[in-house]
Order: sequence, then C-alpha cells, then structure tokens
Amino acid sequence: MQTTATVLVYSDNRNTREQVRLAVGRRPASDLPPVEYLECATLPAVLSALESGGIDACVFDGEAVPAGGMGVCRQVKDEIFRCPPVLVLIGRPQDAWLASWSRADAAVSHPVDPVALNEALAGLLRQRLAVGA
Repeated sequence: MQTTATVLVYSDNRNTREQVRLAVGRRPASDLPPVEYLECATLPAVLSALESGGIDACVFDGEAVPAGGMGVCRQVKDEIFRCPPVLVLIGRPQDAWLASWSRADAAVSHPVDPVALNEALAGLLRQRLAVGA
C-alpha cells in the first residue's frame, strides 16, 4: 500500500482550501493512506504540479477566479496524460451538468459538506490507488 496520498486543492480563496483540508482531515477513510495536501491558488501552479506527477486526486473550486475549477478540469483532462481524478466544488446543485461537461469525476456542492466531500474523495482515491496509476 502507498504510504501517503497526495491531493491537489485548487482555489484562489485560502478559506476554501482550508475548508477542504479540514473537512477531509489527515485520512479520509481507514482503508486509505494518510493524505498530504498540495495547495494551488493559480492555474499555472496547478498545471506545473500535475505535469510533475505524483498527484493522486484533485479538488477544484468551481468558483475560483479568474480560472474556474470546471474549466481547469476540462483543460487538464485534455492535456495531462493519466490525469488524476478530479472532484469539483460546485456553487449549487443545479450546476451538476457543468461538472459533467468539465469531465469531473465527482462533484460536491459548496459550502463544503464534510461527509459528502470525504465520501466522494475517498471513492476517487480508492479507484486511483487500486489501479496503481
């Protein structure tokens, strides 16, 4: 089993990044390794981190400015070979169709619901770590 899982959290808002970290905590589920976070506030930082590799899952803020998380998700799904799974935080449940358009692997409404976020992220990490990608 992998010793840690790296989760990239993208938002221009420091409070949103903190909410994600606090909601998930150190370990999203007992069958998963502890999580290390890589926080990014800009699109260039996200692209650089993903190109470097070693990211197991991403959480993108759909309301980030100037590059929204859904547009960033669609871009990285096109540009990054073996792109890790992406969870998008959407502003309202009606935006789920936009998350589908972005090719996000999961979507959770903002403000962050710790239970929903934890379950969705744990599911993505299980899939990613099971295939050993």
